[in-house]
Amino acid sequence: QVHLLESGGGSVQPGGSLRLSCGASVRTFSSYAMGWFRQAPGKEREFVAAIDSSGGMTNYADSVKGRFTISRDTAKNTLSLQMNRLKPEDTAAYYCAARAAKYAGSVYLAGYQYEYWGQGTQVTVSS
Repeated sequence: QVHLLESGGGSVQPGGSLRLSCGASVRTFSSYAMGWFRQAPGKEREFVAAIDSSGGMTNYADSVKGRFTISRDTAKNTLSLQMNRLKPEDTAAYYCAARAAKYAGSVYLAGYQYEYWGQGTQVTVSS
């Protein structure tokens, strides 16, 4: 069983930055591929970013490419999402997700591919 807890959400003006963190309570964090998803009110959950179990491979949604950076710290069992140049359309609840990696270097882009989810943290971008 993997427990995930997000933090770092909040309110920010357009153009600002936030850093989300996701702590994972698991003994073998380096065996899990991780991802970030978001869901805005009235909209479906969407993929934001993913990282493989080693941290060497990443993938981003086109809408955040060049603005967001996903990373992981195996020593701290932590997944991060650095969000820069935030836009109002980035407003959503952000969720981290984990799954046991099937192959080294694998990144997973679909929500159904993940086994474990955090409770989410709200990000609001507004002037």
